[in-house]
Amino acid sequence: MQTDIRTPTPNLLPQLTHARNPGMVLDLDWVASVQANTSAIERRAATLGGRRSVKKEYQAAWLLKAISLIDLTTLSGDDTPGRVQRLCAKARQPVRAEMLQTLGVPNLTVGAVCVYHDMVETAVRALEGSTIPVAAVSTGFPAGLSPWHLRLAEIGESVKVGAKEIDIVISRRHVLTGNWQALYDEMREMRAACGAAHVKAILATGELQTLRNVARASLVCMMAGADFIKTSTGKEAVNATLPVSLTMIRAIRDYEARTGFKVGYKPAGGISKAKDALLYLALMKDELGHPWLQPELFRFGASSLLGDIERQLEHYLTGHYSAANRHAMG
Repeated sequence: MQTDIRTPTPNLLPQLTHARNPGMVLDLDWVASVQANTSAIERRAATLGGRRSVKKEYQAAWLLKAISLIDLTTLSGDDTPGRVQRLCAKARQPVRAEMLQTLGVPNLTVGAVCVYHDMVETAVRALEGSTIPVAAVSTGFPAGLSPWHLRLAEIGESVKVGAKEIDIVISRRHVLTGNWQALYDEMREMRAACGAAHVKAILATGELQTLRNVARASLVCMMAGADFIKTSTGKEAVNATLPVSLTMIRAIRDYEARTGFKVGYKPAGGISKAKDALLYLALMKDELGHPWLQPELFRFGASSLLGDIERQLEHYLTGHYSAANRHAMG
């Protein structure tokens, strides 16, 4: 694994770099044919760490790449405008300026800032003049059980005040009961409500019971026009895992092979260490290749991950680890 630490990728929406996934007519035969060999998937995921390792300058390069892919997130009941403003300042300058200068990437930023609807306007103002988009979680996040018309209205309100990306949650019951038509129709309407804003479909994979359900739900959401598929809200008992990720990105690969359209991937929840980010990057490169190592097709949903990456970069430059409390997010 190699990359160039001197050329950060600008933050671009998927529709600005390749044809946006328009979706397709629901193909129930294709959905029914999808299977998942759980033991093989888990075995492949378990071997990844031993087969893919990067050190020294290459590790620093991949960690800088990871920063450019982070959706820097705060989704707490005690969020305040001040906290969101500080988070946005961190998004603009994710690592100390002198470190970025030394590493040759003075203009590096994160991929996006992700907040609740109530904080979208604050984030948009704080990021004005930058290329960093604001993402809003929506549709009754995290459970997705509010009245349907209110879920659609929430999307519209977030888009109206400047959100460029909408992270929606699906109704898990449609997956658990095998009602693929209902899931498709729901996703299709939510995609339409997003308009020009691109939509990330959160599957809440920790609540879908089987990898086969994860694979089928991924496919149906892509058929309905999802720009990204995302593992989790971060509020479930089990969030992003490597087996789930392998299942979802192989669904993405199959969808592109059949339709020609690229769909992005976002693991979220529980990814807090730099070494974890490296594993996910290795998995993406192995399974989908270089095009999916750009912000328009891959994001980490994370908050504390950035702090650990900054510590690792400081160790690379100085040979010493700093205290974690020197790398607060907000």
